[in-house]
Amino acid sequence: MPLEREQIRALILQELPALLETDPEVQRLILQLTQKYFAGRSETESRFDRVLEELRQMREEQNRRWEEQAQRWAEQAQRWEEQDRRWQEQAQQWAEQNRRWQEQAQRWAENDRRWEENQKEIREMLRRLGEMDERHAEIERKWAEQARRLDAVERKFDSTIGALGARWGLHSEETFRNALRGILTDFFNLEVVQVNEYDETGEVFGRPDQIELDLIIKNGTLLICEIKSSMSKADMYLFERKVRWYERRHERKADQLMVISPMVDARARKVAERFNIVVYSFADDAGMALTETE
Repeated sequence: MPLEREQIRALILQELPALLETDPEVQRLILQLTQKYFAGRSETESRFDRVLEELRQMREEQNRRWEEQAQRWAEQAQRWEEQDRRWQEQAQQWAEQNRRWQEQAQRWAENDRRWEENQKEIREMLRRLGEMDERHAEIERKWAEQARRLDAVERKFDSTIGALGARWGLHSEETFRNALRGILTDFFNLEVVQVNEYDETGEVFGRPDQIELDLIIKNGTLLICEIKSSMSKADMYLFERKVRWYERRHERKADQLMVISPMVDARARKVAERFNIVVYSFADDAGMALTETE
């Protein structure tokens, strides 16, 4: 492949100094060529010195660039090593999380087995109660009470499953909220009102949007409640902003702020303490607390 003009020039500039020092024939040739264009030896030597100085500067500049490039390569290699270390740590964290999920799945399987055993025991108990005619009225009363408790337990169980479903795609957030509202309304005689209003100024979300809140009315007392399958730190801050927006809009101060969720992050609980928000893990816990205040 023929050399380009610039490549030939660079090669000459690179090799010429060494040839001038060691090759007499090159020295004579250079002298002959320079005599055609330069009047005297001193001027010729001056120009030659300038050429050598340019070559020296070019070599120093090239060496400097190579050193900078080598430094950049070393820094990049260090970044790659750091990234590889982080990936390994992340892989370990994923493996640990997967192990925990497997353990949780085993615990849920064990709970399902125990639940089936309890169902069998309940069916056997009902069969025996059905055979006792002389205590029929008492049995019916006890069965109604037992059925109510079992239904509450089942709803509580479903709410926990719903919380996990929010993470694993099993149930929707709205299904969980409706179930919790039903528990508070049906079993604890509380009035639960869902508020859905529009924030035109964007005070809550930073842009105009719908604001949803649950109001619990108890003997004229206003409790503003957040019902969610899981509650993070950011969710707790957002709930507090929605409450303050509602209070300013309706010019009424809430008597109590309440969060009902089976899964509340530890950092979210600290935020709740700061804003005096009461946190309940299940709906029946909240209902029992409200009943005790009557």
